[in-house]
Amino acid sequence: MSAMLTLYVPRDSAALAVGADAVADALHAAALAHGAALQLVRNGSRGLLWLETLVEVATPQGRVAYGPVAPDDVPALWPALVAEADGTPSAHPLRQGVTDQIPYLALQERLTFRRVGITDPLSLDDYAAHGGWAGLQAAVGMDSAAILHEVTHSGLRGRGGAAFPAGIKWKTVAHAVATPGATKYVVCNADEGDSGTFADRMLMEGDPYLLIEGMAIAALAVGATEGYVYIRSEYPHAVATLTEAVARAMAAGWIGDDVCGSGRAFHLHVRMGAGSYVCGEETAMLESLEGKRGIVRAKPPLPALEGLFGQPTVINNVLTFAAVPTILAQGGAFYRNYGVGRSHGTLPFQLAGNIRRGGLVEKAFGLTLRELLYGFGGGTASGRPVKAVQVGGPLGTYVPESQWDVPLDYEAYAAIGAVVGHGGLVVHDDTADMAGLARYAMEFCALESCGKCTPCRIGSTRGVEVIDRITLNRHQPVVRDQQVTLLRDLCETMVGGSLCAMGGMTPFPVLSALNHYPADFGL
Repeated sequence: MSAMLTLYVPRDSAALAVGADAVADALHAAALAHGAALQLVRNGSRGLLWLETLVEVATPQGRVAYGPVAPDDVPALWPALVAEADGTPSAHPLRQGVTDQIPYLALQERLTFRRVGITDPLSLDDYAAHGGWAGLQAAVGMDSAAILHEVTHSGLRGRGGAAFPAGIKWKTVAHAVATPGATKYVVCNADEGDSGTFADRMLMEGDPYLLIEGMAIAALAVGATEGYVYIRSEYPHAVATLTEAVARAMAAGWIGDDVCGSGRAFHLHVRMGAGSYVCGEETAMLESLEGKRGIVRAKPPLPALEGLFGQPTVINNVLTFAAVPTILAQGGAFYRNYGVGRSHGTLPFQLAGNIRRGGLVEKAFGLTLRELLYGFGGGTASGRPVKAVQVGGPLGTYVPESQWDVPLDYEAYAAIGAVVGHGGLVVHDDTADMAGLARYAMEFCALESCGKCTPCRIGSTRGVEVIDRITLNRHQPVVRDQQVTLLRDLCETMVGGSLCAMGGMTPFPVLSALNHYPADFGL
């Protein structure tokens, strides 16, 4: 065996949930029992979640993956890892081959996630050795207009919600005037509450300095000196990792009083939410950050003009800020060349639900749902036919098979009444009850509504009741059809009258289920 055996075991929450810490302990015990020198790196997840816990071993051919590894597998696996490290491929049944050559990874276009799963998340040296801080260093040598030009020219749009162009939002904040003596803010919305989404969490746990770098660039671009990351309370590991990363980045001078030697300040703070889904809406999040109850604000004024504490504020989510360092390091044109139409760059799609190979797939816009479901996901975990895929979170539409070949880009999906959102995909097989899922969407809205506007607060409660009447009267066509008409009218009211997307988008899953799967409603 070589002098030092180097192994990688993820510290990502998904890996921890299936026993990664116990696997790491078992590997340490095996090394001790065999008198071996072991370097065990706790990296982020590669995103092949069906293979967690994924153990990688450094070899002359590159890192070789074994998975899924359970603690009880380690004693028999140890000789294979030792042989692999010395350049002798093993025939162990858990061997997946050279990690970068696994098709699930090899077919991706990783820009934002290119370091996740490769580096030690909290190592500043590791981050710098893999291209970290290059974007911030470039931005320090540019004025605000030049930074804004690169971000605008890249075509970067918000990775979730309305997909608003980031460059335009940043320009608005840059040109806005703060109250004398006050400051502008940069706020990251990391309240990733959508079902089937986990990209924000994976990045914060696996490459936190990328988010810090992106927010620092935004601060330089708009003249902000204070920033906040608002993280959902269900992400304790992300909170701990990012908090430590912020402290280390500040101590090293990448942020703080003198950002990267620029003479400009940017102080970053991590705040944990209290578990409210509606605080994923930007104005409710601002209320929460200010110590108030998370209730949606009426707009205007826009947060870009009057945001946190009434001052001009840039608000983007994790994936949007995390794309910025690549844009500054490589140039806006480089990023713009990925994607199709007005959907530029890449998006980390997250495969969840009834899927055989769940995980994260970063690809340029323009691939299809069918490619993701079968080329990457391998179909359902149950082995039954796919019936529906909810795209874009709990307020996203259910996409039927007839639309699985529509390119995944913002305009193409808007044309079919769907949203790409945060890239979350939840798969259902042919046993799914779409009427029940539609009812759940209304019930979810009723539970999570902030209560400020009537269409959302009352409409969602009435929606649950109407769907119940439809299903209870499925064999009484006259009553059933009257209730269907009422449901469509209610959804129209919610879309047009709600203050925010909580009520405005809840009808999306309801109407898509009703339109594409009428038999489930007895129609």
